Amino acid sequence: MSENGRIDTVDTNAVDTAAPDTSPPQHEQVNEDEADQGDPQDTTIQSPVPSRTIKDLFNPPRNIAAIRQRLFDVADKIELRKDEFDLYWPYVDNVWVRQHRAGADKTGLYKTDYYACRLQRPTYTPKAVDKPRPEGTPTRKKQIREGGKCHMKLKVIWYEGGFHSVTINQLGDKTQHLHDLDQMDKIKRTTVLMDIARSEVMKGYMPASVYTVMSEDEARLAASGGRHLNRNDVRNASQVWRQQHKQELRVHDGYKYDHGNGIVRQDGAMALAQRIVNSEVVDPTLAYYAELPPNTLRFPEEHRPFLDPYLPGNGATFSEDGLPHVTLTYATSMDSSLSLAPGIQTILSGPHSKAMTHYLRSKHDAILVGVRTALADDPALNCRLEGVGGYGGLGWEGQPRPVVIDPGARWLLTPQTRVIRTVSEAKGKGPWIIIAPGFAMDPNRIEMLKYYGGKYLGLTDFDKRWRLRWEAILRALAAEGIRSVMIEGGGMVVNELLRPEHSNLVSSVVVTVAPTYLGQGGVTISPAPCLSADGRPQPALRFKDVRWQSFGEDAVMCGRIPEVEVPIAAPQSTAPIAVAPPPPAARSVSFFNSSIDAQNGFQRRVPPSS
Repeated sequence: MSENGRIDTVDTNAVDTAAPDTSPPQHEQVNEDEADQGDPQDTTIQSPVPSRTIKDLFNPPRNIAAIRQRLFDVADKIELRKDEFDLYWPYVDNVWVRQHRAGADKTGLYKTDYYACRLQRPTYTPKAVDKPRPEGTPTRKKQIREGGKCHMKLKVIWYEGGFHSVTINQLGDKTQHLHDLDQMDKIKRTTVLMDIARSEVMKGYMPASVYTVMSEDEARLAASGGRHLNRNDVRNASQVWRQQHKQELRVHDGYKYDHGNGIVRQDGAMALAQRIVNSEVVDPTLAYYAELPPNTLRFPEEHRPFLDPYLPGNGATFSEDGLPHVTLTYATSMDSSLSLAPGIQTILSGPHSKAMTHYLRSKHDAILVGVRTALADDPALNCRLEGVGGYGGLGWEGQPRPVVIDPGARWLLTPQTRVIRTVSEAKGKGPWIIIAPGFAMDPNRIEMLKYYGGKYLGLTDFDKRWRLRWEAILRALAAEGIRSVMIEGGGMVVNELLRPEHSNLVSSVVVTVAPTYLGQGGVTISPAPCLSADGRPQPALRFKDVRWQSFGEDAVMCGRIPEVEVPIAAPQSTAPIAVAPPPPAARSVSFFNSSIDAQNGFQRRVPPSS
């Protein structure tokens, strides 16, 4: 874009291939007022320093063609780590032009950039007399590039807090380009291609030789946006450097000049692209696996069809009641125990069913546990499946949002808490903590959670036992855009959701049964007993649409909870633990930035109602 905001003109002998707006100025005028700067009349031309080499063309980032298409379409929100943005954005900077940067917010953690499609800029008619150019710089032949063709815009938000992220969203009502990516590749080259061409010429190779080498592997060149690359592009990229360095240029080893055909490969010589690929010490595929965290899990494709009918689809929608899809899942022993004793972390799942659990996590927007599980296990509450964000995937894709039910705000988070460490390592998302209103919380706790991308959600909707209502919890998550929730426990949460009155809230159940007995005294899964209308005991629950499959030594059951009339509950021997009742006027869902003092406590026992 020119300084006045109008559209650039194009070289008639080649497409405009100058580096996009992020490149440094092509020349600088020396300030006469500065001493030690030499001749004040001297004009210098700065040759941009390339940041990429020919190896980046022949060993490009994994799946670069698909990533370029996603960054072109921006069909939905894209959230990347900062290093990923720095890596991938130069592959599409021929499409997007930064219009301006808004100032940072009051916290200093957020910055916002606004981008527009390059073809949004209006058509520019060049002046009759071109402005003077530095001495020795040839005048470019120009033609008008027609503008005003596309009005798609982006809003790019940079966050630099407990983790660094770049969020890319569409802006405005224009949700699609009026052209395809190939047309932009034809109009303008990317910074990546121009950097690669410039780096080769700066090694002393002829532009024609550089073009021949770059165009030998057409598939890799097209994946990086170079389908329309030509010799003039290489000349334009290296023009400044060649004017400053008049040495004789050469062709690449294994190539020769053939009169009438330009630079060609010598008979029997191996293409440079193949030589570079062959010279890599580690195969790119093996290098990819070597870069994965050592605790990455893999779940075989052949096992997924067994689970998929019970899971939310890729385009999961809310139920008719406006609630998210809920998958209740847990691992139990042969005697229906979750742990050896309350507060003791107990591992039951084998390696195969553990990988299955992380596959389930990747299919849900959120993963929910109770505060007792959070306190006992210090869980990461993330997904470690290969291909999700942090484990070979982009950004945080496939990572569920951790949600913890903590009415009394007992869970004290610190930077050393495992879920927070996971966030800072860009391997998971910040947790949401659902609390009940009460005492004022230390503002530092609120700010620390926000710093790591989490927040507190306050609910004031209680059931007749003064517990937070599950329907209110799910509606609160739906209001935050959560379309699917995987509920993993612990025992109190699971037993509560297996009660008949909650049958309409749970979409499916996935239970892992380990071949072990934990013995008496553990935390068990056993819903409250029920009575028929005439007072006789009856089964609390029987699943429907049941399927079983072995995963290693474990057995996994998938099923659904039938909707039934709520039976009469048998008398309970102990009163439930409840939170203090809210004021009568405060029973609606509310989101706020205050909470409960965990040290003073908030839960108490209330006598059973008469």
